[in-house]
Amino acid sequence: MSFSEAIGAGFRNYFDFQGRATRPAYWWFALFIFLLTICTALIDVSLGFDSEGIGPAGAIGLLATFVPNLSVAVRRLHDIGRSGWWLLIGIVPIIGWILIIYWLCQPTTSN
Repeated sequence: MSFSEAIGAGFRNYFDFQGRATRPAYWWFALFIFLLTICTALIDVSLGFDSEGIGPAGAIGLLATFVPNLSVAVRRLHDIGRSGWWLLIGIVPIIGWILIIYWLCQPTTSN
């Protein structure tokens, strides 16, 4: 899956929390979110908003990508045989984050 295909699939399946998302689909979409965050931060800083907080461009970007980012992550967990509810373990600082990243890097399971 290419970068543009992953972005298209992420937004096409905006509210789809069923099914699977492969490793490339998830990580390409994560790269898109990262690049979008950098761009919106640069726009906010160039407009004179404080660089420590979130400005209007960042808020719009966050609101536009929150649900698709969540749905891709849930589908990625389905792809390794886990429930999407496991994303809630990310609430636990450090240990939860490490576990989520570890799972998101796992290869696809056949079941």
